[in-house]
This record gives sequence, C-alpha cells and structure tokens, in this order.
Amino acid sequence: MSYQPNQKELESVASLLGPERYRYLIGRIADCEEVWSIRDTNGWALISSDPNTHLVPIWPAKDFAAACCLGEWENFEPQSISLDKWIDKWLPGMAKDGRSIAVFPLPNDKGVIVSPERLGKDLAESLDQYE
Repeated sequence: MSYQPNQKELESVASLLGPERYRYLIGRIADCEEVWSIRDTNGWALISSDPNTHLVPIWPAKDFAAACCLGEWENFEPQSISLDKWIDKWLPGMAKDGRSIAVFPLPNDKGVIVSPERLGKDLAESLDQYE
C-alpha cells in the first residue's frame, strides 16, 4: 500500500534533521510495508564517497525519492521494494557485499548512514509493535 505524502508533509519531513528523518522512515516502512530507492537502465543508484564505500539510498515514499532524481541521478526513477524482499534479500545481500545504507538522503544531505544489520534491527523493533 503505497503512501503518498501531501505537499505540506513533504516539506515538513524534508526539513527534519537526519536522525528524525531516520525515525520517520522506519515508521513509514513498517506501516506501508515498502521501501523506495531509485534506478535507471543500468541498475540501482549508489552513493560513493570513496572507491571503497557504496551506500544504497532509500526513502519511505516515492515522492521523497523522486525529489532526489537530479543532477547525476536525473535519469533515475523511483521504484518500490516490498518489505519482505527488503528484509529477506536486500539486507543480507548488502551485509554480504559490505554495503551500507544512506537513509533518506536529500539533494543537499547524504542522510543517515547505517549498516544493514542496524536498519534490520530497528525495523524489526518497529514491526513488533504491529503484532
């Protein structure tokens, strides 16, 4: 069930500090059961601050991801990933590949950098509240 924030929420959430956006993202992912990233014909976007660091950018909704499809990402498009696939395939795959996650980056902010293990733990805790 895709979530579509209104314009006021888009602006309000984008103005939050990184840790607040992280908490928002965890809640939204648990609630809507999907993660958003961006991709083009060559694959998923990565943020690289140096040759040895590759971060997978994620957002809680399509509109937040679309707002970052600028500059080097102008040909990228948002794509959803189901929560089950995220937990079962993506998180273990990123851990195996030594990748981290850029949580809720903005055009002028790389977001909060976390390990797949940390994000998985925080998501599990949030999902436990739904049971």
